[in-house]
Amino acid sequence: MSKELATRAEDYSKWYNDLVVKADLADHSAVRGCMVIKPYGYGIWEKMQHALDKMFKDTGHVNAYFPLFIPKSFFSKEASHVDGFAKECAVVTHYRLKNDANGGGIVVDNDAKLEEELIVRPTSETIIWNTYKGWIQSYRDLPILVNQWANVVRWEMRTRLFLRTAEFLWQEGHTAHATAEEAIEETKKMLDVYADFVENWMAVPVIKGVKTANERFAGALDTYCIEALMQDGKALQAGTSHFLGQNFAKAFDVKFATKEGNQDFVWATSWGVSTRLMGALVMSHSDDNGLVLPPKLAPHQVVIVPIYKGDEGLKKVSETALQIVAKLKAKGITVKYDDRDTQRPGWKFAEYELKGVPVRVAIGERDLANGTVEVARRDTLSKETVKADGIENYIEQLLNDIQSNLYKIALERRAAMTHEANSYDEFKKLLDEKGGFIYAHWDGTSETEEKIKEETKATIRCIPLNNKQEAGKCIYSGKPSTQRVIFARAY
Repeated sequence: MSKELATRAEDYSKWYNDLVVKADLADHSAVRGCMVIKPYGYGIWEKMQHALDKMFKDTGHVNAYFPLFIPKSFFSKEASHVDGFAKECAVVTHYRLKNDANGGGIVVDNDAKLEEELIVRPTSETIIWNTYKGWIQSYRDLPILVNQWANVVRWEMRTRLFLRTAEFLWQEGHTAHATAEEAIEETKKMLDVYADFVENWMAVPVIKGVKTANERFAGALDTYCIEALMQDGKALQAGTSHFLGQNFAKAFDVKFATKEGNQDFVWATSWGVSTRLMGALVMSHSDDNGLVLPPKLAPHQVVIVPIYKGDEGLKKVSETALQIVAKLKAKGITVKYDDRDTQRPGWKFAEYELKGVPVRVAIGERDLANGTVEVARRDTLSKETVKADGIENYIEQLLNDIQSNLYKIALERRAAMTHEANSYDEFKKLLDEKGGFIYAHWDGTSETEEKIKEETKATIRCIPLNNKQEAGKCIYSGKPSTQRVIFARAY
């Protein structure tokens, strides 16, 4: 099956697209720019949701749901917000169809025009802050710590499965606070939650930082982010957390009575990750043979394949296999026993290698006689003969080893693809020949940032938190700089 994939070295983009489709993660849909997430891909997303949802609830957040449609007038209330999203909005103008009197099929009923157009949400700050106005009167009503699992629409012209689609799934947290300090603390706390998840569940190392003014979320005072590096040397923004200040509270007149009896505007945050994480997962670990999934997020952590001759052979092997299944499930390990008689074992091995199942166990009649099984691990493609007795403990440790190994490999790769540039020529050479993260001095101006982006397609991914301060000169303008920032070409 892997022979049907392009290789990473030949065409990384085609390799990614082939893999997403052939590994049954997603498919293109009849709607331009939108995707169908297939059951296997959705199983990974569900595991992501489950882990993140627990993290959110453990930090005091609750889930709610807000409308898909947002009145157009809401967007005009926060100027920078509408500027940031105006070119990506899908707009609903009518509410009824009818049969064409001239036989032209179904047409829009021009008499059913909406009094005010509705925007299909690209993000929910406006509708949520309009709602919060009715929820908040006093400091006693704060903080509000709400998260929403939803879909959003951003009308992308150039799309790629999971990485950039017109409609995608995500979560968006929207919190309200009595003080700026409390809101900033929340913003940074959720950034830490995201970093914890991406590193410890996805096995992808990230750098935490703050965005420049040019890259900041529309309507935010500060945008914090986690940045990951893919195998091809391009960066991927894996999550963002925004300190919104009082911008949306002022736009929607959300005030509260303070403890001192004064009136003040509420302080806000928003934060989110999306199905873009699925793309990061594929590109971080997978190889030319197919997906490589970290055990914590694999729909099936273990698959057991029987090797037998005839019904009697299957019966003997199945007895042992089902005992192992029960022992693994008792340890909370997700396991699939594939006893289909429509495919040969070799075909199944190839299928599960392509789908990135972390551990494959093969049991044959000869193994029964020896009291052993064959265990293959997906990350290294190595095999080992192991005693069947106590196999559940062996596999439990093996899954932990695979999870750790994937993170270690990704961390070592990032280190090898991280560079420093001290001149613009060196910067451009590194970008073209090596890619990766490039630490370089920048003069702090939006003009310089834009010029570098125009000329090289590289952006400032972030200014790392707790960044080392050092005197230097901007690689582009030669003006004084106090720190290096991270540049990269990105998805």
